[in-house]
Amino acid sequence: MPTVDVYDITGKKVKTLELKEEIFGIEPNEKIVHTVLVNYLANQRQGTQSTKTRAEVRGGGRKPWRQKGTGRARQGSIRAPQWIKGGIALGPKPRSYKYRVNKKEKRLAIKSILSSKVSENQLVVVDKFGFNEIKTKNMVNALNGLKVEGKALIVLPEKNEIVQRSARNIQGVKTSLINTINVYDLLKYNKLVLTEDTVKKIEEVYA
Repeated sequence: MPTVDVYDITGKKVKTLELKEEIFGIEPNEKIVHTVLVNYLANQRQGTQSTKTRAEVRGGGRKPWRQKGTGRARQGSIRAPQWIKGGIALGPKPRSYKYRVNKKEKRLAIKSILSSKVSENQLVVVDKFGFNEIKTKNMVNALNGLKVEGKALIVLPEKNEIVQRSARNIQGVKTSLINTINVYDLLKYNKLVLTEDTVKKIEEVYA
């Protein structure tokens, strides 16, 4: 059974916490992680790109010259694709790129990443963020005490405006809730910071 040290916001070790092996100690499935990541990125696409066909561009209502006898190639319209200011052949049109992935695959992908974070020592557990006021400096000091460097994702068990607003102006740091975590964010941020309550709730949700 995997274990992780729990620290307070000053960086002092408080205790050791045992983690559920079926969530934090499985063999990571890279194929599933890739599948779910591609699905997430596809679902973020707006699909609003558009081009005009020859039927939609302005002008070109009459034949530019007669069919035969001019020595030039046959043309039916000056708005055909080969003409300047002509329509676009086979261009993109607004569409939805969204598709669904099995719920079990999403859960397995998140479990795989959580297990990787533990094995690579990228998981940091803090007992709680006991801030009394909204202050960026408090969060900076807490992250420094926890020796969290680079990009960090802080996952909270529930909405906490003091913690979230204290972290929002720190470059490379993002806060999230358990019900909004996704594969993209877990992979993007190298350090994963969880409170002790967050760990317990994750184990309840993903058990």
